[in-house]
Amino acid sequence: MTHTYTVKGMTCSGCEAKVQKDLSKVEFVTHVVVSKEKHEALITMAQHVELETLQKALGGKASTYQISLPNAAETKTKICCSTENKDNTSSNSKNNIGRGTYYCPMHCEGDKTYDKAGDCPVCGMDLVKAPTSNQVRQYTCPMHPEIVENEPGSCPICGMDLLPMEPVDSEENKTYATLWHRMKVAMLFSIPIFIISMSDMIPNNPLYQLMELKYWNWVQFAFTLPVVFYACWMFFERAYKSIVNWNLNMFTLIGIGTGVAFLFSIVGMLFPDVFPPQFRTENGTVHLYFEATAVVLTLVLLGQLLEAKAHSRTSGAIKELLKLAPKEATLVVDGVEKIISIHSIKKDDILRVKPGEKIPVDGKITEGTSTIDESMITGEPIPVDKNSKDTVSAGTINGTKSFLMVAEKVGSDTLLSQIVQMVSDASRSRAPIQNLVDKVAKFFVPVVVLISVVTFIVWWQFGPEPKLVYGFVNAIAVLIIACPCALGLATPMSVMVGVGKGAKLGVLIKNAEAIEKMDRIDVLITDKTGTITEGKPSVEKIVVKDGDENNVLGKIASLNQSSEHPLATAVVRFAKAKDVAFSKVADFNSVTGKGVQGKIDNELILLGNKSLMEQGGVADFSAIEKEVIAEQQLGKTVSYIAIETKVVGFITITDAIKKTSIDAISELKRQGIEVIMITGDNENTAKAVAAELNLTDFKAGFLPQDKLAYIKNLQSQGKIVAMAGDGINDAPALAQADIGIAMGTGTDVAIESAKITLVKGDLQGIVKAKNLSHAVMKNIKQNLFFAFIYNTVGIPIAAGILFPYFGILLSPMIAALAMSFSSVSVIANALRLRTIKI
Repeated sequence: MTHTYTVKGMTCSGCEAKVQKDLSKVEFVTHVVVSKEKHEALITMAQHVELETLQKALGGKASTYQISLPNAAETKTKICCSTENKDNTSSNSKNNIGRGTYYCPMHCEGDKTYDKAGDCPVCGMDLVKAPTSNQVRQYTCPMHPEIVENEPGSCPICGMDLLPMEPVDSEENKTYATLWHRMKVAMLFSIPIFIISMSDMIPNNPLYQLMELKYWNWVQFAFTLPVVFYACWMFFERAYKSIVNWNLNMFTLIGIGTGVAFLFSIVGMLFPDVFPPQFRTENGTVHLYFEATAVVLTLVLLGQLLEAKAHSRTSGAIKELLKLAPKEATLVVDGVEKIISIHSIKKDDILRVKPGEKIPVDGKITEGTSTIDESMITGEPIPVDKNSKDTVSAGTINGTKSFLMVAEKVGSDTLLSQIVQMVSDASRSRAPIQNLVDKVAKFFVPVVVLISVVTFIVWWQFGPEPKLVYGFVNAIAVLIIACPCALGLATPMSVMVGVGKGAKLGVLIKNAEAIEKMDRIDVLITDKTGTITEGKPSVEKIVVKDGDENNVLGKIASLNQSSEHPLATAVVRFAKAKDVAFSKVADFNSVTGKGVQGKIDNELILLGNKSLMEQGGVADFSAIEKEVIAEQQLGKTVSYIAIETKVVGFITITDAIKKTSIDAISELKRQGIEVIMITGDNENTAKAVAAELNLTDFKAGFLPQDKLAYIKNLQSQGKIVAMAGDGINDAPALAQADIGIAMGTGTDVAIESAKITLVKGDLQGIVKAKNLSHAVMKNIKQNLFFAFIYNTVGIPIAAGILFPYFGILLSPMIAALAMSFSSVSVIANALRLRTIKI
């Protein structure tokens, strides 16, 4: 027997492996498959095992990992692995109104998020707040705090302007402001220290005429204290955490390097006699490194400041999307208009949208017409004409006319909110290429520390006098110049910017893995109806050989009222236009990929393709066969009509090919991608459509299971397959494909199964997705190249490899400056993605 269980608490591959290993040890458990992405375990048992036994195997009720039956109440869990932080509890709730979720920009623990700001428990970097689209801001009076309103305005008691209860500044601005304040303090004290230290280069040093060197050393010490213990103390805290948790990172190196220099200088100032002569000056004082400590820490802080500024720009696309949502809307109640907050809108409210206004929520036009600029969510600059009953989306801009609309989706259910959520989630996801970085980073810091120690020993044994001083300075320079941060940022920064760029183009990417795989696809499988064609079929004609035409039309339309297929909608619309009578249907059944059937007045009515007819016992098609084939050869879809076991006619449905389909397929073929059309339609219709698209390969009469099997077969040949579709029948194939691409105009099931969604729903979006993925992967590889080359070249130079040949040594201060700008350069390169043309 096999059961599926929900497992909470897994946030990394190590968790996944541990859970699988522990559950496999349970008696009677024969096989376990664990997925941290789905938070589930598929367990095969020789005989039933109690849930309590499984939980005990994972460490009991107090364990990090909690196992339960599907849909059981979720159990609060502790943070995974070696990290426990009660203030940073993981949260992924979409309904976390008014509170943001924080994540590490280096994605050390995958897509894990936290409720509060702070440092990443793994790498020590500042956690970043993910933008949310459904924050509710409340306002209060500074004089009368009991007054709380959901909208800005004036206090009803004293008349003062109401102020936001939460700060207006974004999290990025807060972080930047905090770092900038610390930077000013650090500079205030570091600059005098630097001047005192460099004054030795001035002939007849004027400072020594004021005080002796030993007293200036005390001044440097006093000035270093605010830099170390206030402005930059967070670096030492992060270094300590990294060592305790053994998650070594950039701050480990900075903490060790500057910490050793600072402590060395204190001991040298207080007890100079304990050091060998090489460390002393002519007047007996020891060479101190207060200036190196202060300036290095200040330069690292400068790097963090620049990084915070640059990082805020990487999420610019999400911020721009958030700006699309208006703050107010016009509610119409009994003909009276009232301005309300967008957060006060409820489903089924009637709203008026005036010329030039942004549409507040998703809904349908109930009265009036207009043109809508949808470029912000589809990427298409041409305004779209909208009439009564047409849908409109939040954030799009109304043209020059006014209209009434009914609210259908509000808050987090709107398309705009879903786009923001999808972009935000994708920005935090990890690309498979990141695994290479993780493997390197695991050994990076220990190797750098080892190189630093070796550097000191080599200089001590073979360097010129003063050997110990050279060894000490170069060992510190090695620690400081190494930058695992640049490696860690290389992938996530490019992914974040690329996903945001895609959102602006109407290409919604579910995760970073989709970007990487999309760049490598060999084959594109595409559905016909709604993907290549408009997906808005219309009935061209109905041919009835036996019986009254209106009577037959009324029966098949009655059947189709229970179906959501586009072809069914077309038949119902055609019948209503003809004003035919509808009948009550019994035993309705929709046969996926074949058609519909049901009983009307105790007669079995069938409408669909030949397979459905044969399944229903229909054998003779001779009366209409020639006419049907002729229609199909024109690229039209034909559905047979049968009553009981007799064919009585057929209905012809046309669905125009999208104007962009031919150009898109041509471009994809030019890029070396094999494009195959797979459809449930008949051979003749498929052949006609393929000929118009210049497609040499197509498959007709495929049911959902056939599409699934065909994709599996291609994958078994080593092909990387993308599948584009829009219907429920495409969902299994979309899920099986390496990259599922859903049309935004299609069903929710198809969109949920896909890894990429095209808001506009045409094949040009696939071209954009392919070009974007290529640009992102190219950018990631550039970042990784810069990061690897920087460390490969920088570390040997810091160790002093150029000294024997050119007499060049790298001071720790220059090393710190180079280290800081390495991270900034990676982010700057990622930001170039914002301006590329797709």
